[in-house]
Amino acid sequence: MNVIRRISVPGRWCIHSYYTLPPYAPDGSGRLLLSGVDLSTKRGKIYVIGADGSVEDEFGENSVESNFYHTGFWQTWSPDCRYVYFQSGSLTEPEITRRELATGHEITLSGDAEGAPPHGEPVVSGLLGMLYAAGYGYGVYNPAIAPVPFEDRTRHGVFEYTFDPAGEHLRLSVQQILDAHPDREKLLAEDRRLAKVYGTPTGLSLMCYCIRWNRDGSRMMIHFGNHCVARKEPKVLYIFTCKRDFSDLKLALNLENGGVHWSWHPDCEHLVGYARQPGEDQTYFCMVRYDGTGFRRVCDAFGGGHPSVAPHDYSLMVTDMPDGKIEFWDLDKNKITDCRFFPNMQASPFEKPRYGSLRNQTRVCHHPVFSQDGSRVLFNAFDGDLSELVEVETPGRI
Repeated sequence: MNVIRRISVPGRWCIHSYYTLPPYAPDGSGRLLLSGVDLSTKRGKIYVIGADGSVEDEFGENSVESNFYHTGFWQTWSPDCRYVYFQSGSLTEPEITRRELATGHEITLSGDAEGAPPHGEPVVSGLLGMLYAAGYGYGVYNPAIAPVPFEDRTRHGVFEYTFDPAGEHLRLSVQQILDAHPDREKLLAEDRRLAKVYGTPTGLSLMCYCIRWNRDGSRMMIHFGNHCVARKEPKVLYIFTCKRDFSDLKLALNLENGGVHWSWHPDCEHLVGYARQPGEDQTYFCMVRYDGTGFRRVCDAFGGGHPSVAPHDYSLMVTDMPDGKIEFWDLDKNKITDCRFFPNMQASPFEKPRYGSLRNQTRVCHHPVFSQDGSRVLFNAFDGDLSELVEVETPGRI
């Protein structure tokens, strides 16, 4: 695996957004976006890195919380590279900012975003704070920090945000999805049971989260369930898809038997990720059409990492492993063609203070992401006690 370069900001713990969001500028300039934090102050910024690896611009200074060590500020380019969108505010009072790079002019809205769509605007997102209130990142169920109470299912779900004019619109509520759900009666029965157990208006901690777009921006996928809930609830995890205008809602997957890290295949028609079929004790790399048809196991890759199919070669896949390995797979031959270890843990974690959250500076997800043309892959890895970005050449298949 040929390392092209390592990218960092001196003295900063650095990370790109996510494996579903190429950090490379879509204009082909070679620029990319990353977030970096000064660990002594816990203040982070967004950095525009030039093709030569130098910092061309920096902005968006903000205090960091647990989620930063997973996805930074979800910094994303607009299609014409005029703007950068990013998270600001906090988990309990989330904000989205659009910055015009040429002028530095910013517009900030109340709301949340896990990256901007490939078509730019409007931005569509669930509320990230709901996941952390359920226990993701901290391992503690704390509904008091939810931006909207879990039981107010008509007030949270999938939001649409516009900047010109500024606006926030709840386009698909948790209640609407529940009402249209094929397993509605089963979910409501469990909801009533848990409500009695906990003495609350509702039982299941249902939410909409992890909105992911296909490459042409025609459809999105929506996770619906109680993601990583840190109290005794049965696992609820479904993936729905719909068109950009929220029509044609389809149930694509029920992952209650196990599954993780689903995203779009570059053909814009299929979803890929890890799933466990009945009778299996392991999750494997699988594929399904956006409407739930044609589910199949693609290869023997397992481990629940973050898989992506190459945009230029549908027979090539990259994924990461919990033990720190980056793997390239030939899907036609069902075999690994290249594999190498890159540290995903701090060099000296036991010399650092203990941190209560599960997302913190001592570890990072690789989140390998292909460049738009598929020629290279970028991921996070440690260099000593600081995370940096590593860029490797996409290997040819053998």
